Amino acid sequence: MSKSKLAVSLFILSEANFFALLIIAYLYFHAYPGEGPTAATSLNAYRTGIFSIFLFASSATMMLASRSYRAKSSAAFGWLIATLVLGGIFLFGQVREYMELYASGVTANRSLFATTFFTLTGFHGLHVAVGLLAIAAITILTGVGTLGTSAREADAFGSVEIYWHFVDGVWVVIFTIVYLWAFL
Repeated sequence: MSKSKLAVSLFILSEANFFALLIIAYLYFHAYPGEGPTAATSLNAYRTGIFSIFLFASSATMMLASRSYRAKSSAAFGWLIATLVLGGIFLFGQVREYMELYASGVTANRSLFATTFFTLTGFHGLHVAVGLLAIAAITILTGVGTLGTSAREADAFGSVEIYWHFVDGVWVVIFTIVYLWAFL
């Protein structure tokens, strides 16, 4: 394994631990919600599910971009653009949800649910934004033709791909626990 992929993998391992702690905190406070809004009364799982499909699709387009890149195909640029658009739509959905929650009086300091919800989903949103910036960088380099196929450049592309799949995988867990479990 290359140094850059090893570094990204170790970083992801540390982030996975942090997400695990946030999820445990959310689960704990979900069991003891206290006063104020709850997931069942505040969240729209259907709408968030639709925006989630865009994030999940972006994982597929990133995989296709990677395959195209390794095949030295110019299609990699288009797949990277698609990944950026799909990830951006997901992030737009999260921002829209936050704005609607704030407008309805659900703020981070309103209840234990709100605190853990905004912390967990906000931390994930930050990771999505960082991932989109990394994808934008390799998209620009691919578009202008400066991202070649040397081992170092391929490792950079692969590292961004690993990170993006991690971000998508974490959302599967968060969406299931926060949005779907609330309605069981």
